[in-house]
Amino acid sequence: MRWYAERPARLARQVVADLLAVLWAALAVLAGIAVHDGLRTLEGPGRSLVAAGGRMSEVFTGMAGAVSSLPFVGADLAVALDPATRAGADLATAGHEFGRTVGTLATGSLVVVPLLMLMPVLLGWLPLRLNYARRAGAAVAARASAPDLLAVRALARVPVSRLTRIAPDPAAAWRAGDPAVVAGLAALELTALGLRPRV
Repeated sequence: MRWYAERPARLARQVVADLLAVLWAALAVLAGIAVHDGLRTLEGPGRSLVAAGGRMSEVFTGMAGAVSSLPFVGADLAVALDPATRAGADLATAGHEFGRTVGTLATGSLVVVPLLMLMPVLLGWLPLRLNYARRAGAAVAARASAPDLLAVRALARVPVSRLTRIAPDPAAAWRAGDPAVVAGLAALELTALGLRPRV
């Protein structure tokens, strides 16, 4: 496999595209961290609810204990304060659940946000780069030893208007084994990949 072209113009485009892909990947990670940190700040209200619920439960538990010793009505008053005590406990539980949910979302955002942002890179840029590396690697291997293969690829891929600049009937000349036409066709395929005909 060959990752980069030999011709400066194609090489420059590849380097710029690779740098943009790396930059986009870094931005995706930073965006994931930013969303994570933003969600973590929402845990504050959950902690406040836990603290307020705990204080409310303690207050009403203390009041129930204090009034339970009153003669005649103490037990009834203590029982009447039980719903308020449970409401405080429920408030604390709700705050705890809220904080746990926010924490789970924050943790998930570290994966989901970068992954969503990287979809164009993973589905667009990466397959193109891998395809180029495979094609260019094969072309470099065939450059010295099998120019006929490059000529066949050129006949199949290069527009006819460019093929006819090599010879009026490039396919017939290739079949006849004309070395100048074979070399010209191979050079067209190599040039299309940003490679030099010979090194």
